[in-house]
Amino acid sequence: MELFWILLFSSVYPLAWGQGVYAPANAQIVHSGAACNVKDDNISERIYTIKEGDTLVLQCIVKGHPRPQVRWTKTAGSASDKFQETSIYNETLRIEGIQRVQGGRYYCKADNGVGVAAIKSIRVDVQYLDTPVLTVHQTISDVRGSYYQEKTVFLRCTVNSNPPARFIWKRGSMLIEQSKDNGVDIYEPLYTQGETKVLKLKNLRPKDFADYTCQVSVRNVCNIEDKSVTFRLTNTTSPPMIRLSVNDTVVVDPGQDVLLTCEVTGGFPPPTVTWSRYPGPLPLSAQVRGPTLILRAVTPADAGFYNCTAVNNVGNPARKNVNVIVRTMSNLTFQITPDSNKDSETIQMGRDLKLSCHVDATPQDKVNYTWYKNGAPVFNSDSLILLRSDPDMAPGTSSLEIVDMKFRDLATYSCMANFPGSRVPELRVDVNISQNSVSPPVLSVPAGGQVVSVREGGNAELVCLIVDGKPRPPLLWSRTEKDLLMPSGKLVVETPDGRLRLKNVTRDMMGAYRCQTAPYNGLNIKRREAQITLNVQYPPILDPVFQDVRSRNYQMVTLRCTVLRSNPPRLMDIRWFRNGDLIRMPMPDLKETPELKFKLEPTNNGTYECRVSNTAGTSSCMFNVSAQPYNAEFYFDTPNPVRILKGNNYSYNLQWTQKDPEATDRIIGYWINVRKNKQNLLSKQIDLKGKEPEKGVLMSYTISDLRIPLSYEVRLAPITTYSTGDYISRIIQYSEPYTYPRPSDHVCGFEDERICGFSQDRSDIFDWTRQNHLTQNPKRSANTGPETDRSGTKEGYYMYIEASRPRVQGDKARLLSPLFNVTSVRGPKGSGRVPYCVSFYYHMKGKHIGE
Repeated sequence: MELFWILLFSSVYPLAWGQGVYAPANAQIVHSGAACNVKDDNISERIYTIKEGDTLVLQCIVKGHPRPQVRWTKTAGSASDKFQETSIYNETLRIEGIQRVQGGRYYCKADNGVGVAAIKSIRVDVQYLDTPVLTVHQTISDVRGSYYQEKTVFLRCTVNSNPPARFIWKRGSMLIEQSKDNGVDIYEPLYTQGETKVLKLKNLRPKDFADYTCQVSVRNVCNIEDKSVTFRLTNTTSPPMIRLSVNDTVVVDPGQDVLLTCEVTGGFPPPTVTWSRYPGPLPLSAQVRGPTLILRAVTPADAGFYNCTAVNNVGNPARKNVNVIVRTMSNLTFQITPDSNKDSETIQMGRDLKLSCHVDATPQDKVNYTWYKNGAPVFNSDSLILLRSDPDMAPGTSSLEIVDMKFRDLATYSCMANFPGSRVPELRVDVNISQNSVSPPVLSVPAGGQVVSVREGGNAELVCLIVDGKPRPPLLWSRTEKDLLMPSGKLVVETPDGRLRLKNVTRDMMGAYRCQTAPYNGLNIKRREAQITLNVQYPPILDPVFQDVRSRNYQMVTLRCTVLRSNPPRLMDIRWFRNGDLIRMPMPDLKETPELKFKLEPTNNGTYECRVSNTAGTSSCMFNVSAQPYNAEFYFDTPNPVRILKGNNYSYNLQWTQKDPEATDRIIGYWINVRKNKQNLLSKQIDLKGKEPEKGVLMSYTISDLRIPLSYEVRLAPITTYSTGDYISRIIQYSEPYTYPRPSDHVCGFEDERICGFSQDRSDIFDWTRQNHLTQNPKRSANTGPETDRSGTKEGYYMYIEASRPRVQGDKARLLSPLFNVTSVRGPKGSGRVPYCVSFYYHMKGKHIGE
């Protein structure tokens, strides 16, 4: 029988701080998950090895007072980046079904605001072995002047694994050894980093036509079994060949069905055909039936490149691509360009005029434009020139140039855009050209509209109007400051009526906005623009928003409320309140920092509020002012807090420190409550007998008559002459929780089902059993096992092994303890910490003990 305690000794000592408050000691990371191995490499780095899919459990054991807060991080980001379901602010980090990408270095950082934070790391190495992939490549070369040809076959076996896999090649069931067969060559290609092995069959022989197996192994690390793949090589083995039933580009109307067939024309073994799409996955409506892909009722969102791939692991995969384009047409616009050579902004007889028409379409180059004059088609002539694609305009723009304009050219011109032979509806725009129908736009901002003021959270309207000009183009809004986006998230926003409406205005929207005439649906001339400033008003921003102020009674207290920012900056009112009632005092200077001074007395403890107002609203600074003492802080590193009493009872040595004891009136004692199931079992005052608490110095009180193995809630509050502080609470128990295994306070009676964080060794022969006298196996060997646990009760639990049949000599059962952070340094003043000692009780019974 062997009982193993695994202990980790650290040479880094805790840093004392003051007399009882100290920074986190050197943290330790321990594991309790399904580890394959935990080892130290040659640079003293701890490596935790685990199988992919198992559960990773890491614990960060750390000391310090006040109790440190623990946070987990991972190299190149927070642990929460990949493990959203796992709390990263606990001492225990748990990752269910760990994946290979989750391997790496994990850090636990413990901080309690005292001194330097403690940081410890461990590297998690995730072990895995994928199923190998075997591909075949063939070459034919001329030998001796083309008298005959030599055929060589390369069987390439590739696998992803950690650690690197070992490869074994077999022909049929026989192992292939390069030293015993001159017709083969086994090698590793360059730059494959151990993940590929090639079997080369030179000058193919009849016996080389056979079944070949590539077997990969990681030597059973983490109990990962070997994997293999088999390929049958024949004289008909050949790479895949395919052809498509359609052209490389398919253009369709919305709502049409698309049928794409990828026909296999060669390859043995018979290739497998798959369809994919770029970008994105196949549409939800897509149907794959063998080599055929069917797209039902296509929409513009279904457009993209569709890829057909045929694979049989011989040679390279065969691929064909089809570009599916779904016709769309929208947003037909026009431009009127006066004679650009004369810098004209109006229509003038005897000068040139250009009318342009553009539609947003897919495919853009397939759009057909038709021009009409007063309803009659326009054809090229000396005075009217049609441009299918105007090089001076945006791609896909059609223009009609009127040369040396005459009165006969005054008319209504229409531009019609369509896809020939398509069911996509055509679009049309009309432009009336007359001496009175075209004039430059005039932009204006209404009086008083250059600056728009609005309270934060309200709605605002910026107005920029075209008061004259024909036709009137839309207006485009943007921010004048470079790279600033509009509230909608766009760089430019179009408004047909020139009114920019903003809802729920915030202070980051404040600034200058530019309105401009659009270069389309009007004259193509110099753009008119104006500027409007949005002024967002908000209440004063104050500091502090809340502050807890503690002081001794009958001492002066000063409260300050600082104005950080305000818009408008001019303050309108400053008022002070106590417990909701106005404090009558002279009107303070609105240009000075608001301040209140008074002598603290038992009658004026309470909540103080400073209300500062401007025309946009009112903000407050809140102060909780009292002589109430700060909370006590429990000490969690008490060595051996549990004392076993006679019978089934135990006592607990409760220790704590007092936060800032000199900040308030003298502390004369403490109220202590011990509760079970919310019922008070003990309520009394601890008298300090005239001795005042000192900052950082431990105080203690022994709680007696506690029942094994029950746990209790302990509440503690400081007492002064005038008041009582708030209660703090903690749970004490006979067997400390597994989440905080510390040798200093860890007493295990195996009462909890988690057996105090112990674990069964996976490499032993059989396991220990948790039981008590009432749960003993009736089929156990006679006269084995104790009648009670060490406390003498039949309800008490212990760990047990059956040493008789079927056990034989040499069988081992190992029980592994949690990993403890053991140090030989004494704790802070009053803690009583001494070098640690591990002890345990054991019981052996049977007439063959010792043989």
